[in-house]
Parts: sequence; structure tokens; C-alpha cells
Amino acid sequence: MNKRFDQIIVGGGVIGCSIAYQLAKRGYQVLVVEANQIGSEASSAAAGMLGAQAEFTEDSPLFRLAQESRALFQNLSEELQAEAGIDIQYIHKGMLKLAYDQQQYQQLELMAMFQQAMANPAYLLSAEEARKKEPGLSKDVIAALFLPDDGQVSARHITKAFSLAAIHRGAVLHEQERVNNLLVERKTVRGVQTAQAVYYADQVIITTGAFGDELLAPHYTTRPVKGECLALELEQPLFQSTISMAGCYLVPKHGRKVIVGATSIPGQTNKRVSAAGIHHLLTHAQQMMPQLSAAKLDCYWAGVRPATDDGNPYLGQVPGVSGLYTAKGHYRNGILLSPITGHYMADIIENKPVDPLYEENFKLDRQVSHKLEKAGEWR
Repeated sequence: MNKRFDQIIVGGGVIGCSIAYQLAKRGYQVLVVEANQIGSEASSAAAGMLGAQAEFTEDSPLFRLAQESRALFQNLSEELQAEAGIDIQYIHKGMLKLAYDQQQYQQLELMAMFQQAMANPAYLLSAEEARKKEPGLSKDVIAALFLPDDGQVSARHITKAFSLAAIHRGAVLHEQERVNNLLVERKTVRGVQTAQAVYYADQVIITTGAFGDELLAPHYTTRPVKGECLALELEQPLFQSTISMAGCYLVPKHGRKVIVGATSIPGQTNKRVSAAGIHHLLTHAQQMMPQLSAAKLDCYWAGVRPATDDGNPYLGQVPGVSGLYTAKGHYRNGILLSPITGHYMADIIENKPVDPLYEENFKLDRQVSHKLEKAGEWR
């Protein structure tokens, strides 16, 4: 068994698999070590929305990163089909954000003005125009914001496609193998230790989402935010666009399925789905599309999103340990940001120049004034 690699990626979610694919494409020998199965945490729980506009109301480095990443999906869907033989189910039907009262209407108006100022298509629709586009919308809707460039993919399929494409390019994947410790000598990473073996690499990337923080210093950990979702099955397709209101969204999928999400429960990591969560989601779903009351409840689940204090992901080298990197804290935007994160992290690992705006805002020590140097801070 080969135990020496160029890079070891700890965590086999969509972020880890995207980075593995980009590194393998560049000719590196990459090992991905996943404690469970590929995409078994937030990557499989996500609805797959590409809300590069719908999630943002002001200009920021994260907004710009999201725009760049969304622009990659059309070519990426074709590339992964060729590399992995998997259709990531990229759908480009836009998103409708709904307003039910004057305050919500004003929020949509401000968002439309911002998006238009950023040269993004965004159209404020009357209730009649919105229902002409999606006839099943509730009669209580007073207006909608249409964002034609926001789309969606299948979260499960894109994660699997990244992993298979990486393997196709020579990467090695170990599932059901937990990394217990990092091998660090003289403030330089040398590899990782699992219950089964020791693997060596001069570069290690931590991509464990809301978990695996024990491998990092406390300054660079994430906050878990549990989210509950459910899937409905329709007798016939009811709408095409992704539809959202405050506290809920509807994402139409292949096979007449609709994903309804998502609750937001900070601090919880369990996967139990509550009756209150189901009630909340079904109530809001029917508020948007009354005909959903006749849909079959297909299944429900929960996932845990990784959040950071300032809302920006951690992308880059871990201060104080040469060769150690992390890409964590994507919160609700892991699927959307997965393509650009793969490119960005591969560039950093190759010591290539990256956008200074991104480097400054996504580096790990942006919120601390000193590097960690005391013994014992790395576990």
C-alpha cells in the first residue's frame, strides 16, 4: 500500500473532492481520507441551490467569489460528465424570491437595485407577472424578484462526480477511515495518522466541514448550524424555478421531486428531524404553492452546516504549521462555492498568486492578531 503522497485531504465532502480533483488534474498524487462515506454529511443534505445572487444583499468578497463560482457550472457539468460519467443535474431556470407584505417588497426592491448596480439581471415582478411565470403561486403573493442566473444542481451527484473524476485522474480515496492526528514536526506537517495506518505528505488540507475541528487550533474552528429538510413527490411537475420566501425554499428536482428546506438550529450536530421542523417547512411550502398540500411526503433528513463568526469561509494555510491548509466554513454555500474553492486552494498549494481581496478576507488569521506559537496548541 502506498503511504506517501503529495497531498492528503482530510474530509470527503464536496469541498474536499473538488480540491482533490483540481490537484489530481495538475498531476499530483492525492489521498482523500473520509471518516464515513463520500458526501455523507452536509454535502448530501444540501438542496444544491446556486444562489449567487439570492443569498447576498451587498457587495463583499464572498459575493464576488460566489459570482465567479456560479459562472463555472455550465462548463463544469459537461466536464464532469466526460470525466466521471455523472450528470450533476445542472438546471438553469432561475429563482423567484417572494414577498407577502410591504416590508418584504421593500427588501426585494433593495436587492433588485443592488443586483442591477452590480450588472446582474434581476427583475422585480408584480403578482400577476410572477403567477404568469409560475401559475401555481399563492394568491397571497404581492410581488417577486426573479433572478434568472441563479440555478441548481444535485448535491449528491456533484460530490460523487468530483470524487470519481479525481480517482479517474489518479487520486486515491479511503472511506470509513478517520484521521485521529496530524503528524507535525518542528511546526511542519508530515502526514496524518488513522486507526489503520500512517500516511505521509508535505501538504495536508483539512476539509471536514462542521466536524474535525479537533485537528485545528480553537481559533480556526467552525460553529455547527443544523438544518432540516424534506422531499415531496408530485404526481406531475408543478413549477420550474427555485422559489423562496423568508424561512423556506422549494427546489424542483428530477423525477417530480421537490426539496423543501431548511430550518436553522445553531449549535446542534444531531441528525434528528423534529415534528416542529416538519410543520414549519410544510406550512411555508403550502404558503408558496398551495397545491403542494396534495403532494406525497417522500422523506426527510437533517444536515449540519459549518459557519464562521464573520460568515466567510476559511481558505488557506494554517498559521504556525508549514504545509497545513484548510478549506472550511462555507455555511450554506458549500455546493455553490465548491468549483472555485477547488481552483483557489490548488493555486495556493502550488504557491501561485491569488486575488489579494480573497486572500485577505478568507485567510485563517483574519480575526486574530498573532500567530499561534505556544506548544500544545496543535493536537
